[in-house]
Amino acid sequence: MRKEAIMDFNKVSKLLTREMLKSVLPYFCLILAALYLTYKFIDPAPPTKIVISTGSKESIYSSYASIYREYLKADGISLEIRESKGDIHNLELLKDDKSGVDIAFVQDGIANSEGAGSLLSLGSLYYEPLWIFCRCKHTISHLSDLKGKTIAIGKEGDGTQYLASRLLKASGVNAQNSKFVYIAGEEAVMAIRSGSVDISIFVDTPDSAFIRDILNDHSIQLVSINEAEAFTKQFSYLHHLILPEGSIDLEHDIPASDVHLLAPTVSLIVKSKLHPALSYLMLKTVSKVHGGTGMFNKSNEFPSYKYTDFPLSDQASNFYKSGLPFVDKYLPFWAANFVNRILIIFIPVLAVLIPITKIIPTVYTWLIKMKLFRYYGELRFLETNLRKESDIKDYRQYIDELNNIDERVRGLKLPVTFSQHLYELRGNIEFVRNTLEKLESASKD
Repeated sequence: MRKEAIMDFNKVSKLLTREMLKSVLPYFCLILAALYLTYKFIDPAPPTKIVISTGSKESIYSSYASIYREYLKADGISLEIRESKGDIHNLELLKDDKSGVDIAFVQDGIANSEGAGSLLSLGSLYYEPLWIFCRCKHTISHLSDLKGKTIAIGKEGDGTQYLASRLLKASGVNAQNSKFVYIAGEEAVMAIRSGSVDISIFVDTPDSAFIRDILNDHSIQLVSINEAEAFTKQFSYLHHLILPEGSIDLEHDIPASDVHLLAPTVSLIVKSKLHPALSYLMLKTVSKVHGGTGMFNKSNEFPSYKYTDFPLSDQASNFYKSGLPFVDKYLPFWAANFVNRILIIFIPVLAVLIPITKIIPTVYTWLIKMKLFRYYGELRFLETNLRKESDIKDYRQYIDELNNIDERVRGLKLPVTFSQHLYELRGNIEFVRNTLEKLESASKD
């Protein structure tokens, strides 16, 4: 007896579990489907490839891009480095939707002439000083002293040519009173060493091999721009830097005295449609690369929201105010991206699903009851006909109809929670059956 009771209990438990799953599973599947569709289409995953435009292969931009590539590779993102003609060309590529370029290095100040358009900044990265080297018999103390000389001012379209031409023009040095030669890099180094040019101008970091190489040549003079502070007032994107005596080489006292330099900063510019997750990843990467101490900057001075011609992206603004989002600090990129996307979509999806989950049970209950109400309607119709007919000769026809209703009701499969309604319907069927049987007996008597 006890064993039978346990078996009955197990059957009931399984039935209740099955019914619970039937009730809960549709909502669970609905929520999962909504989350998946939102995750897939409303907030798509970031691409796994970024294209960055740098400059020539030997430029410092290209060197930094190679470092970024190694960091990004560890996070599953590939960085394609694309060479360009220089900063202005970088801007053109960013503005061209067909170029495929997502990010580029741009020297600050260039946007003043080229326009920012819809491009955004992730911040400035480092100072890039202007170096003016002269093979001169006399000390050059003002840029106006360069009149009449042959000057290598960089290649057309690069940051060096842009900055040098503007500073020289402001100092009264132009193509009418001097000779401009559009060469850069190693070619400009060889030209000043051979004497084919009097002046070579570079915009580069003090760690550059070109800069170090020329500084060690005592026959070539590094020009100290005495009016550097005045230039910063006229050109707001320039900064007055001082290269201290002996800072390049203490043993050989290079330079032999403090040198006044001018420097723009270099910014990392992105298209406005760059995926937010990739923006945060790039900010995290440039912080690792440029966050240390340099010859002209303190630790954590860069990257910076200052000194950039372009408006900051929303991600950069948040980064400079509050740092990286919590999950981006402590989780790998793929995990942080997954969590961020879930958080972004979870609240709005719930706002839609919660009302739906309240409406669906009501509709579901109404549909179940409609099945029962149909049989109540047939039963009522049968009972009404009994009352209307005063002389019934064939009760068996009504009993057969009632049996037909009863058989169909017994075949109904309803959730356990609706068992009460089913039993009430069957009780009413029996009530009508008893009434019919009494009437049939009375008619026979």
